[in-house]
Amino acid sequence: MTEHATKRCEYDLLLHACCGPCLEWPAQLSLQEKQKLLIYYMNPNIQPAVENKRRLENLMILTRKLDLDLIADPICQPEIWQNWDDPVETRCQMCYGRRLQAAADKAVELGIPAFSTTLLVSPWQDRDAIVAAGSRIARQAGLVFVDRDFRSGYREGQRMAREDGLYRQRYCGCLPSLELSDFKEQIKLDLAALAE
Repeated sequence: MTEHATKRCEYDLLLHACCGPCLEWPAQLSLQEKQKLLIYYMNPNIQPAVENKRRLENLMILTRKLDLDLIADPICQPEIWQNWDDPVETRCQMCYGRRLQAAADKAVELGIPAFSTTLLVSPWQDRDAIVAAGSRIARQAGLVFVDRDFRSGYREGQRMAREDGLYRQRYCGCLPSLELSDFKEQIKLDLAALAE
């Protein structure tokens, strides 16, 4: 699914985005710095499918508002995360690696020299694990991984998302993270209503 047509080598940076609220702050900074961004959505960890769709729809609202190009691969792969017995940290590392590898592959395919991720804006993500995975994948692909620390703008980005009327989720995305959320009962009710 391509929201806008893309041209090879037109962009400075492919920015993997997990959702609209997390894109707000990194996109604003990058646009102020006159970077040419391509936004890439590929988050098979976001489950169930109705949640994946809702996050993509809200990301599309923001990319249209900011006039940013978007490529979306809205696959949902709950089977990978079901019955996960290893520690949470291992699950998250696998998840970061899958998404960053897909972003690097897309950057190589399109001739974009660098990639990054909006995961770097969240104070709840494991920044060190994200940077380690991104740097390793970039070396193997002959790309630059931009490991900019966006966390200082997290609250401002959330404020902007509220003003833009974007859906702001209360769990990371995978089903195990839903079970760990303080809001899991309300989330499950909301998801059931959306699935009807």
